[in-house]
Amino acid sequence: MESLTPRQREIVTLARSQGRVSVEELAARYEVSVQTIRKDLNQLCEQRVMSRVHGGAVVASSVENLAYEARRFIAGEEKAAIGRAAAALIPNDASLFINIGTTTEEVARALTDHQGLLVITNNLHVATLLYPHPRIEVIVAGGPVRRSDGGVIGAAAIDLIRQFKVDYAVIGTSAIDEEGALLDFDYREVRVSQAIIENARQCLLVADSTKFERSAPVRIAHLRDVDVFVTDRLEAEPLRELCRSEGVELVETAAEASRS
Repeated sequence: MESLTPRQREIVTLARSQGRVSVEELAARYEVSVQTIRKDLNQLCEQRVMSRVHGGAVVASSVENLAYEARRFIAGEEKAAIGRAAAALIPNDASLFINIGTTTEEVARALTDHQGLLVITNNLHVATLLYPHPRIEVIVAGGPVRRSDGGVIGAAAIDLIRQFKVDYAVIGTSAIDEEGALLDFDYREVRVSQAIIENARQCLLVADSTKFERSAPVRIAHLRDVDVFVTDRLEAEPLRELCRSEGVELVETAAEASRS
């Protein structure tokens, strides 16, 4: 980042701590025009330091995920809406897997009014959200706990997941490429996610639209491998057509909100 201006360096530092930065907020913070901030962000994107998202930018990386606390700030309202929409698809008295991710945690948060659920998870945050509810039974996969985000990964987690055949899998992903590949950063986490998909009768993918603007190196699965895709909005027509041709039910929460 040697060629960056002091303000651009500060913007990158801010994005690393918050997950994303907004054009309007940066303009107010530095008392400059939005055009000046857009120029800064465009230069940062040209150098592959950041990636543009609607209204701002996020730190760009194709090999390392953002910190957990930073990811929680990204598209928070969109993730909450996705969580509610996905939870509405899951009936009472169902069994399900929920994997690692800030969006899958929003699904868990929206499930707390359900009853008769059996939830198997490798996400300690999901377990913490659900175990206090007496009508929801929670099983946590064993194995090493990833300190960065409370994810349980490794062979022991896979072995436990393979003991079950559940009604639903709720999975998240770090990135979705233009061909429909679901991508993540840690191959150990990916192996757990693959076991979850393989041992569920129906798979729900939950991912906000910023995932279309990111990249990651490890392949989890393909969009055709899921039954329902819940997102805030899908603007890429090739991916929309892929959902149609492969029979993937597409739920767009932004579209639903505009109709209500």
